[in-house]
Amino acid sequence: MSTPLSSQGRRWASPLLATFVVLVLVWILATRWAVVVHGHPAYAVLIGVSLAAALVGIWRWSRAPYARPPKSLGRRLLRILGFVGVVLWVAMLAWLRPFTAGPAALSAMHSDANVRVTESPTRITLTPTGPAKSTGVLFQPGARVDARAYAAHLRPIAEAGYPVVIVKQPLGIAFLAAGALDSAASDYSTVHTWVGAGHSLGGTVAAMEAVDLHNASPDRLAGLVFWASYPAGSLGDLAPAHVLSVSGSRDGLATPTKIAASRTDLPTETTYDVIDGGGHAQFGDYGLQPGDGTPTISNDQARAEIGAATLAFLNALPGSAG
Repeated sequence: MSTPLSSQGRRWASPLLATFVVLVLVWILATRWAVVVHGHPAYAVLIGVSLAAALVGIWRWSRAPYARPPKSLGRRLLRILGFVGVVLWVAMLAWLRPFTAGPAALSAMHSDANVRVTESPTRITLTPTGPAKSTGVLFQPGARVDARAYAAHLRPIAEAGYPVVIVKQPLGIAFLAAGALDSAASDYSTVHTWVGAGHSLGGTVAAMEAVDLHNASPDRLAGLVFWASYPAGSLGDLAPAHVLSVSGSRDGLATPTKIAASRTDLPTETTYDVIDGGGHAQFGDYGLQPGDGTPTISNDQARAEIGAATLAFLNALPGSAG
């Protein structure tokens, strides 16, 4: 037999949980509004649907605040599992809250006489306004990082004549955008060859995409670039494509030890460039990242060295002059 206290608990459990959901979602929107608006629409849709469901739950409770307790044990268990599922769902949405682009990156998001910047729901494109090379760069961001955070790092590459496409990943997870390189290769008719590139998890997925493109059309893959990243397994022979690995000596996530261990998975001709004093989050402009090491060089210096190493690699690719 239910006690008055347990009845009151059942009565208030649902609206309290719904209110908690609303507060978490409002917090996400208040702190990451610009990223949600400028990112892939999948995250905004999930937040919107979740917020609507929570508000409907509160409204329904307000119309009929008393709910009969489930009679069977099975129904009670389903109710408990439902509550746990809602909590886990909201925890996932909170965990997916992205790192937002910093001032340097946002300043690079404006068109000028050298680069035209365009955005779509799934891409940021940096297009040279002058003569463009026939090799383009498809860049996969790191996990949960605002795609705009890489604009300042990649803009000099576009200024040098290389079309650059930055992927807006669903929920900020590169695995959910694994077809981006193939899609770009189909959409940009003026780009004859592609360099797959990425930071952290984005580099791992870029490697998978590069292998797929190489297997389908070897002549369309010009190279592969890892920024603080490494492949999930052996890449085998990507010839005639070339590979560059740029890493930071102070990286606490893609550590020097992990980068060294990945050498056995990369082609023997891979070029390695270590940014002395560089950290993991310095491969983008999005602030500090949990688990990273403490860099000993400035963000500006790290960005300049990363860009210089990448541009030197691109300029050395066969056919990069055209």
